[in-house]
Amino acid sequence: MKKLFTPIRIGKLEIPNRIVMPAMHLNYTMGGEVSDQIIDFYDERADGGAGLIIIGGCAIDKAGGSPLFVGLDEERFAPGLKRLTESIHRHESRVFAQLYQAGRYSFSFLTGQSAVAPSPIPSSFTRETPRELEADEIRAVVDAFGAAAERAKRTGFDGVEILASAGYLICQFLSPLTNKREDDYGGSYENRMRFPLEVIQAVREAVGESFPVLIRVAGNDFMPGSNTTDEIKTFCRTYEEAGVDGINVTGGWHETKVPQLTYTVPQAGFVYLAHRIKRAVGVPVIASNRINDPDLAEAILNQRRADLVAIGRALIADPMFPRKAAEEREEEIAPCIGCNQGCFDAVFQGKPVGCLVNARAGREKEMAIEPASHPRRILVAGAGPAGMEFARVAAMRGHQVQVHEKGGELGGQFTTGCTLREKWEFHNLIEYLDTQLGLLDVDVNLFSEVDDELVERETPDIVVVATGARPRTLDIPISDNAKVVTPSEVLRGEVEVGDTVAIIGGGAVGCDVALHLAREGAIDAETAYFLLDSEAETPETIRELIRDGGRKITIIEMLDRAGNGIGKTTRWVVLQDLRRRGVEILTEATAREIEGKEVMVETPEGRLAVPADTVIMAVGTESENQLCRSLEGKGVEIICIGDAIEPRNALEAISESMQAAIKV
Repeated sequence: MKKLFTPIRIGKLEIPNRIVMPAMHLNYTMGGEVSDQIIDFYDERADGGAGLIIIGGCAIDKAGGSPLFVGLDEERFAPGLKRLTESIHRHESRVFAQLYQAGRYSFSFLTGQSAVAPSPIPSSFTRETPRELEADEIRAVVDAFGAAAERAKRTGFDGVEILASAGYLICQFLSPLTNKREDDYGGSYENRMRFPLEVIQAVREAVGESFPVLIRVAGNDFMPGSNTTDEIKTFCRTYEEAGVDGINVTGGWHETKVPQLTYTVPQAGFVYLAHRIKRAVGVPVIASNRINDPDLAEAILNQRRADLVAIGRALIADPMFPRKAAEEREEEIAPCIGCNQGCFDAVFQGKPVGCLVNARAGREKEMAIEPASHPRRILVAGAGPAGMEFARVAAMRGHQVQVHEKGGELGGQFTTGCTLREKWEFHNLIEYLDTQLGLLDVDVNLFSEVDDELVERETPDIVVVATGARPRTLDIPISDNAKVVTPSEVLRGEVEVGDTVAIIGGGAVGCDVALHLAREGAIDAETAYFLLDSEAETPETIRELIRDGGRKITIIEMLDRAGNGIGKTTRWVVLQDLRRRGVEILTEATAREIEGKEVMVETPEGRLAVPADTVIMAVGTESENQLCRSLEGKGVEIICIGDAIEPRNALEAISESMQAAIKV
C-alpha cells in the first residue's frame, strides 16, 4: 500500500490517510453562518476520501475576523457547525477547525471595527494602520481563542488548528517588523513568544489533553528583517514543548514579494520548509503549497520530508482526488493548474470560490450531473476547453457525442498559452479532458471542419458551436517592410522574432508573450543549478543570467495600467517578473502607425518612436461564430458556447459549457 494511504496519529486521534485538505476561505458563509453550500462542498470532499479536512479560517472574534468567514465566536453558530461536522463524519474523514485572528490583516470595512495588532504598523496588504492592543485586550484575545476551541470541540470537531502563519496576528507578535512593544509582549524572544504560548495554553485548557491541537506556521516569513526558518524552527520546538500535537508548514506572509501559490511556484516548491522543521521536532509535520499530484505527494512522504501533505486547490478541482489515487486512476484526476482564477481571485473579490477546471465547485447540488431523460445525437464544432467540457458532460449524461476540430490538435487557443514555461500545467487540463472523452466513447475527429455538408450527413439533433475566437488587428497604417505577427505565431514558434520587440497590447496575452520572449536566451533552471552548485559563478551573476535574455522588449498599452485580464492574485507576480527582466511598459500609450522598424506611439508626453524589428499585435480577439449563422433554418438545434458567443476567460467559458450540457 502507498504510504499516502496509511493511517497516522495526531495526538491520540487516528487520521485514516495522509491527505489533508487545509483551511481555505470560500465565501460560502455569509454572516458567519454555516450554509448548505459549504456543507455540500465539504461533504463531497469527505466522500472523495480526504483523511483530514481543516475548516477555516474560523473567526474567534469580530475584530480579527470577517462576516464572510465561518463564525466560531458566538453560540448562535453552534447548530450550523454541528451540521457541518456531522456531514463530514458520515464519511471516514476527520475534521478540524482553524482558529483565525487576522490582526493587522483584518479589513475594517468588513468588520466595522479597527484592526488590532501588537503595534500600530501600517499594512501594505490592507492599506490600513491597526490599533495597538492594550495588555487587557491581549488577555481577551487569548480567552477568545480558548472559547472558540471549546465551542469547536462541543460542536463535533475532532481537533483545532491555531493559525500562526501568513502574517496573521500570532506572526505579528513574533516578528520584529510588526512588534515594537516595550512591555512583556515585545522585545526579547521570550516576550515575543509570550502571546502564542498563552494562546496554546488557553486552547489546551479549553479542550483537554486528549483533544488534538495543530499549529499552522510560516516556514519562512519571506519578509526582509522578519523571521526566517532558523527562528521558526526554534518557535516550533517551543510549541511542541507547550503541547501542540502537530505542525502545519506553509510559506510566507501575504505581504511578501515571493509568490506563494501561483503557477510560477514550482510544484512542492516550499516542501523544504516543512522538511527543515520536521528535522527539528518530534510531532507530525504537514507540508503545504502546490502539492497537486499523488506521485509527488507519495515521494514527499517516502523521502521523509513530511508526515502528511496538504492538498488544497487540487481537492477543489477534483474532490475525488484521494479515491482515484488510491484506486490507481491518476489519469482520471481533474488537475489543478494553479491558475487562481476561480479560487483565490474570487476570495479577494468577495465572491464564492469556484474552479476553472471544476465548474461544480461550490455548486455541487445545483450542478449535479444526472442522466438525460431523452439521449440525443450531438455534434460539437471545436475542441477547445469549452467544446471538450460540453462533450464530456453531455456524454456522462448519456448523449451520443461527436467532436470535430478543424485543426490538428485538441485545446484550441488554450494550448497556445501552455507554451509559456510557467504554464506547462495548463496542458494537463487538455490531457485530462482528452482522457475523459476516450473513456466516455466520444467520437473525436481532428482536421475536420463542421459545415452544412457534414451536418446534413451526420443528422445530429443538436450542433454545439464552440469555434472560439480569432485575433483582432488594429486599423492603423502599416508599411510593407514592417514585420507584424500574432501572439499565437510567436508562442508556437512559427515566426522568427528579432532583438527589438514591440508588443501592442499589455493585457494578459501581451504580458505572457513578453515574458516568453524575455526568457529566450536566458539560462534555464538546470544550468543555473549547475553553476550555483559547482560555484562556477557568483549568485549575483547567476541571477543576471537568469533574467537577461538579450532582447529589448516594449509593451504598448493604451490603458493606465498593464496586466488587465490577469487575476488579482497573479497580476502582481507577472508585472514583477516583467520588471525584473527589463521589459519596458508604456501605459496610456496608443500605437498610431507601424513604419519599418518603428512603432509611432501617442503618449500624454507626446509622440515617440518605439524601435521594433518585430511587432506583436496582442489587441484581443473577436468571436468566430459564422457557423451559427450558416446553420440557421437548417432544422437543427444550435447551441453556441465559449468564445464563440463572446471572448471571455476559460473559467467563464468552461462554466457556461457545463451549465449548457447539464440542461440538454
